[in-house]
Amino acid sequence: MGDGLRYALVMLAAGIGIPVLAALNAQLGTRIGSPVVAAVVLFCVALSGAVLVMALSHGPSALAHVPAQPRHLFIGGLLVCFYVLSVTFVAPKFGVGNAVFFVLMGQMISAAAIDQFGLFGAMVRPITLLRGAGIGFMGLGLFLIQRG
Repeated sequence: MGDGLRYALVMLAAGIGIPVLAALNAQLGTRIGSPVVAAVVLFCVALSGAVLVMALSHGPSALAHVPAQPRHLFIGGLLVCFYVLSVTFVAPKFGVGNAVFFVLMGQMISAAAIDQFGLFGAMVRPITLLRGAGIGFMGLGLFLIQRG
């Protein structure tokens, strides 16, 4: 199996996990009566999993490099927090499908902008007419899925 296919399958699995995460955490927040506590529980479980993977793979030695990194690189943690809190609050009232629909639309817009301008050190991939049409068709497909 080539690297491209392997990467695609990993990202497909991650994509499958996003609505599952949304549904599970929304349900947990509803059942315990606090979306914020549900988010804290999710992050504790996630941290435990990440620490386990770190221990089994690279070990903690790379942690020594963390303090020297530019502070803006840590905004990703706040974005994950925003996503988890927002989907945990919104999905029970708006529906998991609707919530994830708008998440996917936001991801497509953001990813296209990041690729177009090579933001945050990403590889530059200009939005050609073909790529723009593909993004448009993906958006239309998402819309049709929600309407169907």
